[in-house]
Amino acid sequence: MVSRIQSLVGFRVWIRDKPDPFGSQVQHQTFKLNEPLTASFHRITKFKSISRVSKTIMSFHFFSRFLRSSRFQSNRFISTSTHQPFAPPPHIQQRRVVVTGLGMVTPLGCGVETTWKRLVNGNCGIRAISIDDLKMNAFDKETQLYTFDQLTSKVAAIVPCGSNVGEFNEDIWLNSKEHRSIARFIAYALCCTDEALRDANWFPTELDKKERTGVSIGGGIGSISDIMDAAQLICEKRLRRLSPFFIPRILINMAAGHVSMKYGFKGPNHAAVTACATGAHSIGDAARMIQFGDSDVMVVGGTESSIDALSVAGFCRSRALATKYNSTPLEASRPFDCGRDGFVMGEGCGVMVLEELEHAQERGAKIYAEVRGYGMSGDAHHITQPHTDGRGAILAMSRAIKQSGLHPDQVNYVNAHATSTPLGDAVEANAIKSVFSEHATSGALALSSTKGATGHLLGAAGAVEAIFTILALYRGIAPLTLNLFNPDPIFHDDFMPLTTSKEMNIRAAMSNSFGFGGTNASLLFASVK
Repeated sequence: MVSRIQSLVGFRVWIRDKPDPFGSQVQHQTFKLNEPLTASFHRITKFKSISRVSKTIMSFHFFSRFLRSSRFQSNRFISTSTHQPFAPPPHIQQRRVVVTGLGMVTPLGCGVETTWKRLVNGNCGIRAISIDDLKMNAFDKETQLYTFDQLTSKVAAIVPCGSNVGEFNEDIWLNSKEHRSIARFIAYALCCTDEALRDANWFPTELDKKERTGVSIGGGIGSISDIMDAAQLICEKRLRRLSPFFIPRILINMAAGHVSMKYGFKGPNHAAVTACATGAHSIGDAARMIQFGDSDVMVVGGTESSIDALSVAGFCRSRALATKYNSTPLEASRPFDCGRDGFVMGEGCGVMVLEELEHAQERGAKIYAEVRGYGMSGDAHHITQPHTDGRGAILAMSRAIKQSGLHPDQVNYVNAHATSTPLGDAVEANAIKSVFSEHATSGALALSSTKGATGHLLGAAGAVEAIFTILALYRGIAPLTLNLFNPDPIFHDDFMPLTTSKEMNIRAAMSNSFGFGGTNASLLFASVK
């Protein structure tokens, strides 16, 4: 750049001879734009009539002018270069993404096999909650009893814990000294990831493979119970007892962080937080990272552990939870049923391994399904309620289908988001009918909501239900909708959610997830055979 500037600079220098300071003897030299700096300076100093002092002054003035002029010329040179447009970025051919590993922790049990078997058999993971479930150990007994009494909803879908098969083992994943920085929602993610990676047989040791493996695990709420305990320390003026791990325990992205640190995955590290659509967004975003070439393998999903006094109370105050079935918890979550009056809070996690198709085939991995479509939209309407026209859901499903290259008639099964709320379920049902038209009303499209069995897992729901959708496709069984005794009037004739699990040929299946704030996501999976 300097040599370029030097070749562009030009000056006219006026020289007065020392014996005639008033200018009777005046000489000037003009220096051309293309004359090098060293030559210009030599021409100034070659005049014998100029004293040493004058030459020194001339040298100072010359370099001052040079610096000012070079700054101008440099700016002019740089500014003119920006007018030339950059060449377009290199074309990246879209890569196909498949699912090669699954892991689950749900109210139905710990593990994919346990959860799936209980789901298709019609079991339910919802039960009545106790004071101990509210995680208020830092509070006195009177406060605990008062809080429990104030809750209008006293049912929840809680992960079964213990050391037996199908139970979440807290001693392994949560209670050791090494896990002091790990909250329950993070522990769920670590447990699921272990199962998913074993299922995919993906434990790379080479640095380049670790650098091409990323993590995308989100959450909806995080660890509110830790925040409750910290607030209590303030009330008791014992803030110095606050754990140094408080912040790392409540950050949503720490689930993905702990997974990447445990296995050394150095690819993209991502954590979506989009309320009840979190799990679906985490999967869809990660699929695009692979398609775009950011990674070859992604560990993806959603996790949640929000059964605590403050979270339950908050949803109770928003009038979102089921309150009529406290004495019959197994019937509390009833998607699409006329008796529905709100959702049942649940907890758990779903994690899957996504992989570039050729990468999976080259290493002989088991392939469950292909991620064919990912559609997103926003309602732009209300903080908690969808618009009655269902336009947001319609856009998300339509965009997923368009991206997949399939026709709506080629989709065999839809796992609905339906949470058991009066408005949300009806709006989604209408949206499904609008998108799939005669394919839905003819009975060719199987439809169900699995939240009757699991409750609403909030940030983990999209991931867990995506796994249910994949298993329906892979095993040829569409799971039932539990507690559907009196279907909503919107359903009629052959347009009806499944009330029993159905064996059928499923080649393409969709999973819907819609969240507070009007955020919508639809995932479309298809068989690769």
